[in-house]
Amino acid sequence: MSTAADSRLGRRLRALLRQAEQTYSDGHERPLRGYLTAMAAFGAYTAAWGAAVRLRGRPLPDRPVPWDVALTAVATFRLSRLLSKASVTSPLRAPFTRYVGPQGPAELHEEARDEDRRETVGELMTCPFCMSVWVASTLTAGQLLCPRATRTAMGALTALAGADALQLTYAALVEKTTGE
Repeated sequence: MSTAADSRLGRRLRALLRQAEQTYSDGHERPLRGYLTAMAAFGAYTAAWGAAVRLRGRPLPDRPVPWDVALTAVATFRLSRLLSKASVTSPLRAPFTRYVGPQGPAELHEEARDEDRRETVGELMTCPFCMSVWVASTLTAGQLLCPRATRTAMGALTALAGADALQLTYAALVEKTTGE
């Protein structure tokens, strides 16, 4: 294809994307281009670790082991919240978010910055549900590439989730029995 044809195709695609953004958003600001970039990045990330698994010659399991699914679910929950809500990890989110206030024990409420490409990253970094897609993918890759180390880390994250549940239960019981 010629350079002129490439240029026409590029302009046509950008015009279609602008039209889709306007039609979809209904007057609201929605960073569809950022979401498209995030989806492409996730696809590339997943393809890269998939290629690494293939290059290493590791066989894929016939089916997920229920214990691994449960361990991955709890570890994903805990690591996603740690990355997206914990006070201690706020420096990682600061370039992409604004502090709003506290949101529960040792957690923060932050909002994505609405500057250029930071909004999509900010939304990803403040949303434990969005973050969990990346975390679950990473933990799955880890189980395929380095199963012992990954399961050890997932065990620690699961223990942390259990400890958090016990801390919250204890605090609720103290409050209920003492009225404080």
